[in-house]
Amino acid sequence: MGTNPSLSKRILGTTLPHYALAAAAVVTALVVSSALHAWAGDQVAYVLLLPAIAFSAWYCGIGPSLLAIGLTLGNALYGVIPPIHRFRVLPAAELFPLLAFLCSSIVIVSLAEFRRRQYEKLRTAQGELEACVQERTADLDAANQNLRELSARLLQLQDDERRRIARELHDSVGQMLAALNMNLSAVRGDIERLSKTANALADSESLVHEMTTEVRTISHLLHPPLLDEAGLSSALRWYVDGFALRSKIQVDLDLPEDFGRMPRESETAIFRVVQECLTNIHRHSGSPMAKIRLRQREDQVIIEVADKGKGIPPEKREEMSSSGTPGVGIRGMRERLRQLGGTLEIDSNSTGTVIIVRLPIAESSHPANPIVVTDISPAAA
Repeated sequence: MGTNPSLSKRILGTTLPHYALAAAAVVTALVVSSALHAWAGDQVAYVLLLPAIAFSAWYCGIGPSLLAIGLTLGNALYGVIPPIHRFRVLPAAELFPLLAFLCSSIVIVSLAEFRRRQYEKLRTAQGELEACVQERTADLDAANQNLRELSARLLQLQDDERRRIARELHDSVGQMLAALNMNLSAVRGDIERLSKTANALADSESLVHEMTTEVRTISHLLHPPLLDEAGLSSALRWYVDGFALRSKIQVDLDLPEDFGRMPRESETAIFRVVQECLTNIHRHSGSPMAKIRLRQREDQVIIEVADKGKGIPPEKREEMSSSGTPGVGIRGMRERLRQLGGTLEIDSNSTGTVIIVRLPIAESSHPANPIVVTDISPAAA
């Protein structure tokens, strides 16, 4: 009962308009009973006053309802209701209606007060529940925000690690292999007269050349130096030429000549999306061709990658649209784009697949680190 105010506080806390409404209800009932007294009798006043008491108890509060009962008793003594003289014993015909009215009024006021207290308890419980829901919602929003920040940090660390490994392979292992290749070439020139040794050295030199090409290819695929040095346009043209040479898939790259530099994160994201799309076309679509189109419109970049393959199977599309569990590559592309405010759309049928990426152009907080490029060719890709 600690949540309910005391009776005195409830009475004192009632506003003046509530008292006025209760008094008006009693006065209205008395006026109507006076008008009906000639043909309905004396007891009609009690019948009409009970609704006034009920109205006061349910809508005005306990204080105004007590005022209404007091006004009724006052009228019973001196007003419209036949007056009760204080020094005579009332007959049963006069006393019974008055007692019945008082008992009914007490019951009505008690029920109204009980209903009001239950409503207060319900409103208090509802407020506590809403506060609890808001608190849990705030905790969930904070957890989601932490998860998004962690995903962005993991993607950034992945790109930084790829960049570091590519630099190490290019600067250390690549240089040592180049030196070894020169030494073997010099030795082969000195002992060319020994055919068996010359053949072995030729084979070794060919192996070293293939190893150098493979290391350069791995280094460039992990993170192309052109992406940091010359920008997205050069890196995409280099990668598309190498992909077409390796996969025998005709790739049409539609890229404006005036396509400028972008923030490092945006260039990396676009390159990885194109790389993943071409890999999926080669592995799954069976398409003999692919078309890549990049355009800058106002404050965003639009990338379209299309093929003429067999498309995504209907059951796979249904799974992607209903459960939201696409493959690892698609999920990685969407997460990378979402961190930059971009979107990815997939439209696939039996005649081919089209992937549309929209990425806003924003200022980068991580400027690109230039890497010295010594030898990059489509064959190395």
